[in-house]
Amino acid sequence: MSEKDKANLFAILDSCNKIKTFTEEVWDADTFFEDEKTFDAVLMNFVIIGEAVARLSTNLKNENTHIPWGDVQGFRNIVAHDYFGVDAEEVWQIIKNSLSELELQVKKILESQ
Repeated sequence: MSEKDKANLFAILDSCNKIKTFTEEVWDADTFFEDEKTFDAVLMNFVIIGEAVARLSTNLKNENTHIPWGDVQGFRNIVAHDYFGVDAEEVWQIIKNSLSELELQVKKILESQ
């Protein structure tokens, strides 16, 4: 694995951890949306995750097709280009249902090297 891929995978983990920390005392999508600082910080970290995915090598992505890289990067595009159209409930569901799995899979990639 290249140092560039490794650095980008660590950036993804860092942002996953930040999102989890920022939302650990938030209980639902409405509260999440009402807390502007938390909402903005979380969205920024989703942008960082998407940027890091975009910088991963094609080889690494092709070796790990079980991770929906395109979806992750696509969500970054939605956040970055349609910020005012972002649905807080959708973001909340991603945090609750998908973020930990992404984190787990990225850790597995790093541990396999």
